[in-house]
Amino acid sequence: MRNRHGTIADTDAADTAHAERNREAAQAFQTYLLTHTEALLSYARTALDAIPPARHHTGWHALLDDLGHAATQIYRILDAALAEPDSEAARAQDVALWPYLTTWAERSDIVRDLADQHRAPAPALGLSDDEQLEWTARAQASRSRGALDAFESWYDATGRLITLAYFDDEDATVLALAGDLDSPQMQVLGRYDNEYTAGQASPPAVPPGLLRPDAAHYRPRVPAAEVSVQELVRDVVEARHSGDVSEALLTAADDTGHAPGPLTRMTELVTTAAEFADALETRAGQHAAVRLGVIAQQLRVLSRELLAAAEELSAAVGVLPPHRTPRPRFLPAPAQPALTTTPPATAPPAAAPAHRR
Repeated sequence: MRNRHGTIADTDAADTAHAERNREAAQAFQTYLLTHTEALLSYARTALDAIPPARHHTGWHALLDDLGHAATQIYRILDAALAEPDSEAARAQDVALWPYLTTWAERSDIVRDLADQHRAPAPALGLSDDEQLEWTARAQASRSRGALDAFESWYDATGRLITLAYFDDEDATVLALAGDLDSPQMQVLGRYDNEYTAGQASPPAVPPGLLRPDAAHYRPRVPAAEVSVQELVRDVVEARHSGDVSEALLTAADDTGHAPGPLTRMTELVTTAAEFADALETRAGQHAAVRLGVIAQQLRVLSRELLAAAEELSAAVGVLPPHRTPRPRFLPAPAQPALTTTPPATAPPAAAPAHRR
């Protein structure tokens, strides 16, 4: 509903869409989750108190308390609307519920993962000490060859990184591993016949972290006034003068003002991805972070080169030659030689033409 400058073009339709979204979210929460919030939070707190202490537990307790507060506010808003169904508060119920509903939508995985700590792992296919050493050595060798196909990972309550992987591309052999796959401390916990058995026999997951603590999936996003690459390509296709093409290139690489160009946004994307990879705190993540950092630097160099080329094209003050005629829209086009970047050769005139202004 927004135009290319980020402005809502149809405010009435936007208000209707927001109201429908809020109403549907409130109905779904009341139907499926509201009556269970207290039990779920209690279950999660019990599990949190039972797992080995860690520095992040204070933050988890705070998040559970925050979810409890959100549930209390939801009950309060619903009770007020039920008591006075024709009041202004009742009519604004869905809007008032939205911040608390989104809190549960964004943070419910914390409740789920902590409550899942009550699940005891299925009996593992025990490995003897010798077998564990043998399989660990085989897994390390497979990893060095690039044949260890990891497909899922999580942290357990003790802070270990748990990874499930296919061994040497064999679908029938799934390994559960503990630790960074590229570190000497990596260890095979068990060998299983399929993914489900391996997952059930492994320690349950604890809530994963966030790259930035203030990230919020449902926070309103106001689009920046950006021009898409598709629009810039169209501008170049429709251009007649080099200045128009130069303007499109300058827009693509612009890193100033209120509307950064697509190349600048791509640099921001790659830089943020490098930050994420480094935050994984594994060797593979650090390697990816370095690689992404190099790509981001190359994009910055590319931006500078593109700006210089755009300035050069602008200074050329060029215009397309007239022999590049457009095709008719309805009638058959006359046969023409293929267009090139230079006009077709012509015979020199017999005499020099008179100068014209």
